[in-house]
Amino acid sequence: MPPQRATLLQVAQRAGVSRSTASFVLTGRYKDMRISEDARQRVLRAAQELDYRPNLMARSLRTKVTKTVALISDTIASDQYAGRMIHGSLAAAVARGHLLFIGETEGDPVVEEKLISDFLDRQVDAFLYASMFTRPIRVPKQLRDRKVVLLNCLNRGSFPVIIPDELSAGRDAARTLLEAGHRTGIYLVGHVPDQVFAGRERLAGINEALGAAEARLAGTIDCDWWPGSAYDAVSRALADGLVPKALICLNDRVALGAYQALREAGVDIPGEVSVISFDDSELAAWLRPQLTSISLPHYELGWQAIETLLGDSTEPAVQRLPMPVRRRASIGPPRGE
Repeated sequence: MPPQRATLLQVAQRAGVSRSTASFVLTGRYKDMRISEDARQRVLRAAQELDYRPNLMARSLRTKVTKTVALISDTIASDQYAGRMIHGSLAAAVARGHLLFIGETEGDPVVEEKLISDFLDRQVDAFLYASMFTRPIRVPKQLRDRKVVLLNCLNRGSFPVIIPDELSAGRDAARTLLEAGHRTGIYLVGHVPDQVFAGRERLAGINEALGAAEARLAGTIDCDWWPGSAYDAVSRALADGLVPKALICLNDRVALGAYQALREAGVDIPGEVSVISFDDSELAAWLRPQLTSISLPHYELGWQAIETLLGDSTEPAVQRLPMPVRRRASIGPPRGE
């Protein structure tokens, strides 16, 4: 049988104080109770000697606070890269003395409803509702009267939102090329559907920054956001006589396909064509030359979501977190300049 845990009464008896005095000391409320430093030290010493641990279940029944939060996501928990949002959330929860429960739905509404019900049965204090890709969502009915922060997703309701600043990221991608001297021959690589928030925002930022410098995209090499599609599209464009000076790829997988096509065509990066991308996944550092990429701040998103969830403000504001430029070796001055 496991050893019986020490009780608060046993701590008080060993310290020679009342049970309420021991409680005030161990919960940090002694300052307003005129408890002497000697008594406080005796209580702390007794608690250490008895290996006292508070009964959190009993405390939660009394206070209606369980010091637990739940993260409901579609697939971020099983994605190695986006999973850093989980790491950031966990670290922030631990820093605030909370436990974080994690549930993944894979987009199944039945699974989602069951997970939320289970978390509510466990009386979690608050919820993060998260998405793998930044997109509009509907908050489940079970959560609409709860304390909720939306992580990497958007809603027109009254909930705080934490998302990456994709608009500024687009501006920074264009400005990075402009600072290197590029004004012409800049092509976007990737398809931008209206419903894809990241692509739409990135393109708007690119156009805004180029326009401010009296420059513009020379065109778009249309492809899916995947290496094979990007490789095929860039290969066709080069075979048809396209001579780009710079490529802005909508993510690192697109950049991988573009790199392969450029290499097969004998085009030097960055001597003949500069390449910049978004996401700053592990691919960016693996490619040769290493790829300049705009970083998705997954860890920071998770951290800030917990900070907002457990903070005092309940304002339904949208917080856009900066996406840093990771400068590497894939950008140079325009050829011949």
